[in-house]
Amino acid sequence: MTLTSFRLPIAWLTVAAVMFAPAIKPMDMSPVIAFGLFIWLLGVIFWAAFGVVHEAEELAEALGEPLGTLVLTLSIVIIEVALISAVMLSAKDVPTLGRDTMYAVLMIVLNGVVGLGLLVGGLRHGQQSFNLQGASAYLALTIPLAMIALVLPNFTTSTGAGTLSPVQSALFSILTITLYGLFLWLQTGRHKSFFMAAGAANDTPGATPLPHANPNSAPVSRHVILLLANILPIVILSKSLAKLLDAGIGQLGAPTALSGIIIAMIVFTPEGISALRAVAANELTRAINLCLGAATSTLGLTVPAVLLIGLLTDQPVVLGLSAANMVLLAITLVLNTLTFSGTRTTTLEGAVHLTLFAVFLILVFSP
Repeated sequence: MTLTSFRLPIAWLTVAAVMFAPAIKPMDMSPVIAFGLFIWLLGVIFWAAFGVVHEAEELAEALGEPLGTLVLTLSIVIIEVALISAVMLSAKDVPTLGRDTMYAVLMIVLNGVVGLGLLVGGLRHGQQSFNLQGASAYLALTIPLAMIALVLPNFTTSTGAGTLSPVQSALFSILTITLYGLFLWLQTGRHKSFFMAAGAANDTPGATPLPHANPNSAPVSRHVILLLANILPIVILSKSLAKLLDAGIGQLGAPTALSGIIIAMIVFTPEGISALRAVAANELTRAINLCLGAATSTLGLTVPAVLLIGLLTDQPVVLGLSAANMVLLAITLVLNTLTFSGTRTTTLEGAVHLTLFAVFLILVFSP
């Protein structure tokens, strides 16, 4: 038996222990016990997240592109929404958590993972090609959603700086979901060729046939069940982890943005590794689908979820970024537009993206 065969039993045993044990109260625990429990829950959730990625990749092989990558991206974003929801519902004073997590995801994915991928891919393969139409479609959606969600609230006058009124929250959520739904419909329908490797679309004369389902792969239903079996422990354990995380950040006096960064790293590290594997295999289009798809899905699903929780629980939700972070977000979006404006990438773009990621980390601890 391999180590991965113990993943689900350990995850579900941990779930059972948390559900039947006394309620977790970090303030009543010694720092050593609280830290040990946090590390255990973090490790189990992280391990289960890798299980989600594995099953989603199996589904990708069975379903073909772009459905396979879409399943992986949506699975990861569902975990993100679950973690944010758990923290917001367990701790009533986290108005900036949704903003910090979404911003951290954008910085980690669009600068960290993209930068490292382009740097490694460039060193290994030289110039790498990708499907320009797919990257352009992602950015065409990501840019307005990012600006509406993370910048515009600083300039509205109905409420305080960085927040939205209930009417604005409801209408912006509807518009976001509608736009994202339209994007998914086009991605899986008439424009699915945009998200496949260049030259692999059926509508291109003389092109290579599209990658369809692998007849030798395991039944799709089996992978769907295993995917859900890996997601559920993360969702259930996230509330307990949120209590420990919130208490730990408070005790250490760490920056509040660190909570969002930790959630983003928990959620997107496995997907980031999957993207880097694709780059190493010279499958840049798949890597771009994972990275830009993660950014798009995060904004398309997290913004409505955070605003809905705020409306239902009467919690203030601060979305507007600080002035420095707005500048860094704008530079990131412009840089990604320039990076993916052609059909080939080099190590130079990767180095620039990594530089912006380093600036992001510096600003977290030294605003």
